[in-house]
Amino acid sequence: MGVFVFLPLVLPLSAWPIARLAEQHLHPRTATRLLGAVAGVMAVCSTLCLALLMVVGTAQLPGNPLPDGWSDPEVRAAVPYDEFAGKAAIPALIVVGVACSRAILSHFRVRRRSLRALGGLPDSSVAVLNDDVPYAYALPGGLRGGRRGGRIVVSTGLLGGLQPPERRALFAHERAHLAARHHRFLLAAQLAARANPFLRPLRTSLTFTTERWADEDAARAVRDRTVVARAIGKAALASGAGSGAGATPAPTLAGLAAPGPVPRRVAALLAPAPTARIRPAMFTGVTGFTGVGLALSCAAVGTVVSAMSSANSAVTMVLILRAATPL
Repeated sequence: MGVFVFLPLVLPLSAWPIARLAEQHLHPRTATRLLGAVAGVMAVCSTLCLALLMVVGTAQLPGNPLPDGWSDPEVRAAVPYDEFAGKAAIPALIVVGVACSRAILSHFRVRRRSLRALGGLPDSSVAVLNDDVPYAYALPGGLRGGRRGGRIVVSTGLLGGLQPPERRALFAHERAHLAARHHRFLLAAQLAARANPFLRPLRTSLTFTTERWADEDAARAVRDRTVVARAIGKAALASGAGSGAGATPAPTLAGLAAPGPVPRRVAALLAPAPTARIRPAMFTGVTGFTGVGLALSCAAVGTVVSAMSSANSAVTMVLILRAATPL
């Protein structure tokens, strides 16, 4: 395996330029799907390589349940710095497992708590809570007792500060979150960031692009980009006035006034709508890559190299362990 076993652990360092390029040059829908795929693949590859290193480290511990042949020098020679790397991978993988488990449990715990809070309200697609604290978020369905297709949760404190056209923009924004199932992208990015801290830039960017995706869908639904921009600005100001209130109950749920670069969202809505076409804008003739082409190329190279490195390491380790295991 050689140093290739370490590549998937450090290749997520390329997440920062990928995230920035995707934010700036891709349509929000395309950027969200791209960042979600890159984060998922890199996180799986990183965890797989940690698991391979853990096997080597565990085989060196006295009294371990693994076959004796797995601790042979031939097996350890497949991993550079095997004594240190193998043993360090054991607590690292435990930390990853605990962190990801806590993220999943927190996501579903918040959803169940939100469903219980809506228990006495009519089973409609919109749940209006009598609360002076301004907030609005999309609560996905799928849990026991949850409405199929999800619900929009909004407080009277936020609705009272919006004009009727802005309220329509608010509901269109939250419906876009539910229709595209943005909570799945957000949860995947959250798990990826827990699996490898180098992937945190992708999580931050994906949170922004999901909101931008919903902004654009809302703008098409109400046919007025300025109204959507005004609704976002008012929701953000109301949330700030509420001493930090207004954020979604969990980072894996989406909402109109989600934390993040609200001025950038407003500026994007005041500009012409972005185009979703990719292929014609990949290259600029003799000048080389455009921003779109560079973003896609960085993402593709980093993801493919990470996948190939982890696959190569996994296959090599399986063959070595099989040869070292007595029949």
